[in-house]
Amino acid sequence: MTIANQLKPTADNVLGTLDGLLAKASGHGGEALLGEKLAPDMLSLAAQVRIACDQISGALKRTSTSDFMLPNEDDTTLEAARERIAKTRAALKAQPDASFLAPEVPIDLSLPNGMAFAMRADEYVRDWALAQLYFHAVTAYAILRAKGLAIGKADFLPYMARYAKAPAPA
Repeated sequence: MTIANQLKPTADNVLGTLDGLLAKASGHGGEALLGEKLAPDMLSLAAQVRIACDQISGALKRTSTSDFMLPNEDDTTLEAARERIAKTRAALKAQPDASFLAPEVPIDLSLPNGMAFAMRADEYVRDWALAQLYFHAVTAYAILRAKGLAIGKADFLPYMARYAKAPAPA
């Protein structure tokens, strides 16, 4: 499996989910929800969206020829948060598949806390970038659900509708 095949459709699906959740949030508390957290020591909804997008921006930079970079700022409106998602999805779609590294190319990942990791490009995408994307998307979902937004599994996996088939005859 290529890096493009691994990263692009999965990240687009999850970012689309995040955008759909924020669209629903606009009618239920709006901008005030962006400051909400699950727990006092966790990051806000706005930060969850920002970091989810940053994971994909970082994955594009580390695994392809992309120079895509989002501004490092907190989004203070749902519209701005959704625009961040839209820009990330557009950059992901625009990146040519041929510009991605081969899966076995080494990637060094250093975190601000001093931890460092050495892995292959496919391992970085699978075990870091996509795992982080899911973590922040699930946390955003949980914040919205905890604040009373009427959402469920279908809102988290809306892209599965394209695979639905007619029910089996009784």
